[in-house]
Amino acid sequence: MKLSINGRFLSQSLTGVQRYAAEIVKAMDRLLASGDAPRQLLDAEWQILAPPNAQALPGLSRINVKQVGSLQGHAWDQIDLARAAAGTRLISLANSGPVLHRDHLVVIHDAQVFRRPDFFSWRYLALHRTLGHLLARAATIATVSAFSRNELAEVLSLDPASIPVIPNSAEHFATVAPDFSIIDRLRLAPHQFFLFVGSMTKNKNVDTAVRAAERLGRADFPLVVVGGDNSKVFGGGTTESRNGIVVAGRLKDEEIAALFARATAFVFPSLYEGFGIPPLEAMYFACPVIASSAAAVRETCDDAAVYFDPLDADGLSARMHDRIELGRISPAEQERQQKRLATYSWAKSAAAMLEFLAKPASQTASGRLAQ
Repeated sequence: MKLSINGRFLSQSLTGVQRYAAEIVKAMDRLLASGDAPRQLLDAEWQILAPPNAQALPGLSRINVKQVGSLQGHAWDQIDLARAAAGTRLISLANSGPVLHRDHLVVIHDAQVFRRPDFFSWRYLALHRTLGHLLARAATIATVSAFSRNELAEVLSLDPASIPVIPNSAEHFATVAPDFSIIDRLRLAPHQFFLFVGSMTKNKNVDTAVRAAERLGRADFPLVVVGGDNSKVFGGGTTESRNGIVVAGRLKDEEIAALFARATAFVFPSLYEGFGIPPLEAMYFACPVIASSAAAVRETCDDAAVYFDPLDADGLSARMHDRIELGRISPAEQERQQKRLATYSWAKSAAAMLEFLAKPASQTASGRLAQ
């Protein structure tokens, strides 16, 4: 038995999807190396097939990395990867893969291109909607939450029971040593700032967080915005505070960990998610979470967060004011956070992935509903 992992995620910028792929692969590698996996998978040959511009994924002992082809992007997926993976069972963890590979498990993280077309260009929509439909016909679809399973089942005409749920986690931060010097560099007072971490894409909805911070009117409790290409939102990459906003730009995990550990609360105003890793990452550092009421976010956080309508900046501002009045996180809040964190782990998700892969392909094909 030979299994190939689509390594295109190693050539992409790090977001939640690429984090998921990397952590699942590393956790599967640990299980395989320890012998804690189904026998037929222990005896199998494992490889990551990666494009020529891929970054390294250090620390693997059981899964080999092999660079193949000369193309990039979707062309690499559909041509170079398809050719290299022929005759193997293929696992694609980051929303895409070759549409003609029949023995194929593809993790599609959400149904955003179908549910929120206003977030994307028409070219992007056309490509990714078509890709989703083709993969649903040829491959087995998996996802990261019950919410996404139901969304994908509806838009792709699949039986929800045929879609395994293999969730995200947050304990990748266990190996990250916080760099607290970022607090001084950003001129922050510990436990006197709110934190937003995310990309500047439309679904992350940073505008609402900024408006809420401005309406809060507490320059002594600024909102720190961490993420890529802030110029798209703020017209420049300044790190100067204005109207209670500190634009930090893209930071290292060590710096983000320090901000989580010292923030008054983490603010997550997302309009649409398939799961939502950042609130769990905040909980890992006992940081209170003020989260969007989006369905997948509620599924992830349950009673370990307080919620607001992501279209209501005044509602978020009120939640931020309440958090200032409450002060530091309480023991009861920390207990609820620990309960949510215990629900998820990369080891559990990797074990679920391996258990699913151990089944014969004939038993795992996604079931398309009768039209």
